[in-house]
Amino acid sequence: MPDRPLNATAASLLGFLHDGPMTGWDLVTEAQQRIGAFWSLTQSQVYRELTAMAAAGLVRAGERGRRDRKPYEITEAGRRAFAEWAARPPADETIRFPLLLTVLFGRHLPPERLAGYLGAQRAAHAARLADYQAAAAALPPEADEIEPYAVATLRFGLAYERAVLEWFDALPEALRPADGGEAPVR
Repeated sequence: MPDRPLNATAASLLGFLHDGPMTGWDLVTEAQQRIGAFWSLTQSQVYRELTAMAAAGLVRAGERGRRDRKPYEITEAGRRAFAEWAARPPADETIRFPLLLTVLFGRHLPPERLAGYLGAQRAAHAARLADYQAAAAALPPEADEIEPYAVATLRFGLAYERAVLEWFDALPEALRPADGGEAPVR
């Protein structure tokens, strides 16, 4: 067992390894695809955590394969540590939205620059909402029964992006992009 409780990054890697052995590269790719929209994880973090978890006996490194990649698999100690992490209440949420910091101090920027940032960010959120909507439309009717956890996470993404777009659309007129940058939120 680790000397200290698992951090969320290590726990997410162990969670992915429940699906079978993966290399560090595979884990980076899996994290980007499955949790990248709501949890940041860098390649260096993945390899640092894998090294620490291997030393703690939570994962076992396999033989190097093609391209000198080393697969890792979760151990029984890793399964126990993951179960302990999952049983703990999640940490309090902290909103870390860099754009809000820029908006708060927006009076120190030329208005057109702030409007440009807002327009670009709104477009990024609209694109992410479209991606989530496409993913939701592709779900089979029985998705709630087959993969309720992934469906719940997707629904949060949909609700979050809609809420953020509503916030953009309700900005004071002085902060809105010159081209309007708005489309109805669906």
